Amino acid sequence: MVKGTGHNFSSSVCPNYAVRSVPSPNHDSGPENPIALIVIHAISLPPNRFGGPGVTQLFTNTLDPREHPYYAGIHRLRVSAHFFIRRTGELIQFVDPQMRAWHAGVSSWRGRERCNDFSIGIELEGCDTLPFEAVQYEVLADLLAGLCERFPIEGITGHSDIAPGRKTDPGPYFAWGRLRRCLDAKGHSRTATLIEPEGAGEVVENALMAWPFPVSERPV
Repeated sequence: MVKGTGHNFSSSVCPNYAVRSVPSPNHDSGPENPIALIVIHAISLPPNRFGGPGVTQLFTNTLDPREHPYYAGIHRLRVSAHFFIRRTGELIQFVDPQMRAWHAGVSSWRGRERCNDFSIGIELEGCDTLPFEAVQYEVLADLLAGLCERFPIEGITGHSDIAPGRKTDPGPYFAWGRLRRCLDAKGHSRTATLIEPEGAGEVVENALMAWPFPVSERPV
């Protein structure tokens, strides 16, 4: 495994992108078991709003409950993810992937519980009701390929797949087939084979990318 700071690690995993390091206190010592799983999440704060500081504030325990009514119920949560990909494609690292981020919660994968103990969590800025940006798939594909080169990853799946009934992200608008095709196009076919959710057909997934409003506008 690669040693060193989180920022340096991210830069080596995704050399084509400028990685911003925002250390989160919400982590603990690295898992005793080898990292075998990557979990894809989606988050937006406030819900269905993009571009603001809410996610970063949540993961650094600085969320102000007075900023939005929704924050009153979550500002005491102590959660994090290893990486966060914004709608613009900006890549932020909160926790070194060799450390245990608090992203999965109560979860199970292939009969193994406590997925935080053996997984890396990647958050995408998004929600259950709107498509993701093409650039997010591009950055995610490169990040996944880099992580799979450095860790003995056995599977890539969604939060809803390891916590069914409790979580819905990355949601029905995340196109797993598009992610596979993106990986294949970049020469990362082996990483593509590790994706577990089947996803919809190509025609349906292309329709998921059709925005009903300019992408520069923030949905209300």
